[in-house]
Amino acid sequence: MRHRIAVVGSGPAGLTFARVLHRHGHPVTVLERDPSRTARPPGGTLDLHQGLGQVALDKAGLLAEFETLSRPEGQAMRILDADGTVLRDWRARPDDRANPEIDRGHLRDLLLGPLEVQWGQEVTQVVPGGRDGATVRFADGRQEAFDLVVGADGAWSRTRPAVSSVTPHYTGVTSVETSLDDIDTRHPDLARLIGEGSMAVYGVNRGIVAQRNSGGHVKVNAQFRTPLDWHTSLDPADVEAVRSSLLALFEGWAAPVLDLLRHGTAFVHRPLYVLPESHTWTHVAGVTLMGDAAHLMPPLGAGANLAMLEGAELAEAIATGPGDLDKAVRAFEEQMWARAGKWGRITMSGLERLVSPDPANALALFDQVQPS
Repeated sequence: MRHRIAVVGSGPAGLTFARVLHRHGHPVTVLERDPSRTARPPGGTLDLHQGLGQVALDKAGLLAEFETLSRPEGQAMRILDADGTVLRDWRARPDDRANPEIDRGHLRDLLLGPLEVQWGQEVTQVVPGGRDGATVRFADGRQEAFDLVVGADGAWSRTRPAVSSVTPHYTGVTSVETSLDDIDTRHPDLARLIGEGSMAVYGVNRGIVAQRNSGGHVKVNAQFRTPLDWHTSLDPADVEAVRSSLLALFEGWAAPVLDLLRHGTAFVHRPLYVLPESHTWTHVAGVTLMGDAAHLMPPLGAGANLAMLEGAELAEAIATGPGDLDKAVRAFEEQMWARAGKWGRITMSGLERLVSPDPANALALFDQVQPS
């Protein structure tokens, strides 16, 4: 039996779900609000873990292609003190496949492959219909019925209200992102400072993290504890005003570290929100969630990995199971909740230690997770 299935969102979770179903010959409708695949930048880089994201890619038949596209050298990690002293310098081995990096854009294109995404489809509401599935309502007034609607539409999911009234809350930590292009040619000193992977500097309740993407592109995030409205006196379009504000916040830090902010081209304000670590819901026939829509957590390397594995697992359960769609979804939710709850606790604890009154907490955390 071929169920009518829709997934809302074409991020890693939604595309992995759709790609695994496609591999098993099961049709799926992918609904995406963006008008095209190039409508906005795909974002930075992701490290896909052997026991999580790479398992999902294997289920999709894409692991070999991933290994060609990914960057094992991106696993390198360097920790500096605020005065510029190198405290730790972990190098990646060329054969280390534990969690190689891949640009989000490359991963998106890999997952898209033969999939046909319905671009420009803004979902406003999902209405459960019990055993009759669910109805998707669109911004243009249309509606369409499916046997199952999977919400993979991120932190501010339009699907979530169909199963849960919970909304994300602010962690107290804000990240301001900037970037540098062609760093090896234009800023060779900063390129050497960062190394082949990532570099992080932690101070009292703040930090600066720089991470290489492919093609000489570097993402830089300034992270700090602050009220949610800290930036209300700033014009986000006034790049120099935002830059000056950040430089004042990190005053006294080593000049090379601050150069990462001085040379940034634009700044994007990203307050960090999370869902409760124990977020679950009473099962609703015809609708479920995955990824950030289900378990939004701090961006510490787990969220996308979990989302992709969930997408692959649910797709396999539907495509290869005995045909009871609702039973498959119930079993999926139970498994997802237990695993996501564990990772939610881990990542929230990690955020507390990374952006902490005592910078030694961040160093101790890295000593625990990095190979000796």
